[in-house]
Formats: sequence, C-alpha cells, structure tokens
Amino acid sequence: MNDNILNYKNSGPLPIPITSVAEKEYIKAAIAAQLQKKALSDLQLRIIVKQEANQGNYDRAIRFLNQLISRCPHSAIDYNNRGLMYLKIANYDQAMADFNEAIALNPQLDRAYNNRGNCHAHQGNLNKAIENYEKALDINPYNQKVWINHGITLRELGNYQLAIETLELAKIIGNHYLGRIYAERGYTHYLMGDWNYAIADYRRALSYLPKGDRYQHKVMTWLGQVLEPLMP
Repeated sequence: MNDNILNYKNSGPLPIPITSVAEKEYIKAAIAAQLQKKALSDLQLRIIVKQEANQGNYDRAIRFLNQLISRCPHSAIDYNNRGLMYLKIANYDQAMADFNEAIALNPQLDRAYNNRGNCHAHQGNLNKAIENYEKALDINPYNQKVWINHGITLRELGNYQLAIETLELAKIIGNHYLGRIYAERGYTHYLMGDWNYAIADYRRALSYLPKGDRYQHKVMTWLGQVLEPLMP
C-alpha cells in the first residue's frame, strides 16, 4: 500500500518522520508558549524574588511578591518581604502598610517588627523604632540584627553609653555580623571622643568584613575621619 508519506527514513522496524526546519521551529515555539503559560510554583517565585532583591531589582521583586500575595493572602512572610522591598525604594507608606499587615497576620514574626522599626528610623521616628526593636527582642532575643539596629538608634538618640552596651550584647550572640558590630561601636566611640577606641574598632571591623562588603567603604571613610587630623 502506498501512503504517499514523504520525508521518512528507515531506522529499525518503524518509520520515523524527518521534520523540516520550519516544523522544528514551530514545535519549539509551541513548547515555549506552553512553558510560558505554565504557572511558576510558590517556591520558584520566592527564589526569583531573592535573586531580584540581591541584584537590587526591587521593583521586579515587588511584582513577583504581588503574585505570591494574590495566591497566599494570609502569608505574613510575603507581606514582610514586600514591605522590605518598598523600604529599599523609600516608599515608606507602602512599606509600613505591609509590615503592619505582616504583624497582624503573625504577631510573633520578629523580623516584621525589626523592619517596621527600620522604617520608623528612616523617617526619623526614633522612639517608635526603639519600641519595635524591643518588641522584636521580646519575641526573639537572639536576633543579632535587631540588637545592632537597636544600638545604632540609641546612638542616634544621643545615648552613647547604652548604645555601646547594646552593641556588646549583639557581639555576644554570634560571629556572623562582627564586622558590622565593630564598625558601629567604633563610630559610637568616635562620637564620644574616644578616638583610640574608635581606631581599634574600625581595624577590627575591616579584619572581619568580607572582601567587597558594602561596609568596607563606610568603615574606611570613618577611619579616615579619625586619622586625618592626626596626620602631620
């Protein structure tokens, strides 16, 4: 029987069709369209959010977080993360709204109190910031970031000695943020007029900060402030 089927070749007992270049492109386009239609999983979206945030693409991260929140409207973590992205782009009203929602959904989410404290601090509401840091520490006294932010804000309020003590407590918790802790403690000593302590802390900070860390430039600037008047 002649089926008049063209572009076939024999490979084994069954004929296998040979697709033309145009047919291959059509198949590739059809597969790509299907993949594009396929919804990304929540995990995939969260991975993308993290990648975009690490690259400083905060607006793109917000768009993906919008998708997550539309799927999971009761996810305190997603509201907290979106609030953090809004904080990065200085949209304080939207950031505060998201942190408030995260806390309403999960009153035990210490990260949300910390971020809300940071939002208050950026707006100059330092006492409100302190209240939120203290609430976060009530929930999780081992959150080293909160201790650091608490110490910095106390310094901004002019309470240098308590800021030093708070940064000391942060140092006891662990080694992860030692470079930042020494840097902030050094700057506090500098404001107190204890320049020798400041120089020692700045040098410790530089020894702990990894290469390329954004704090390196800050510490070098602070160290220059102390050393310049001492240069002949």
